[in-house]
Amino acid sequence: MSQDLPVKPSELKLRRRSRLLEVRYPDGRVDQLTFEYLRTHSPSAEVQGHGPGQDVLQIAKENVQVIGLEPVGQYAVRLTFDDGHDTGLYTWKVLRELADHYEQNWARYLKRLDQIGYQRKPVPAAT
Repeated sequence: MSQDLPVKPSELKLRRRSRLLEVRYPDGRVDQLTFEYLRTHSPSAEVQGHGPGQDVLQIAKENVQVIGLEPVGQYAVRLTFDDGHDTGLYTWKVLRELADHYEQNWARYLKRLDQIGYQRKPVPAAT
């Protein structure tokens, strides 16, 4: 697989009760990304800023829901969150990178929350 040609998922499924986006690939790979993770790591300028070091820490997104999923051409999907955020385009490459770097990204996010004294208050996921 070339870095320039990310694999297009074969299926995207919103699992609203468990607050997960399930991303299935033709090779059988399945990634599950929480709505909170997708919202707090949105590729939008609102979250990432306009350059290195300009990202904006997102807080109180523990229970955010994805209320819309819209294909954008053959290269991305736009997620609409119930807090009104809908400006991030999640390209296939971005989705794959978010899954591949989940542990590091999530640990860094939790550390940043801890540094400002914010304690997450997630509602338990439905089973």
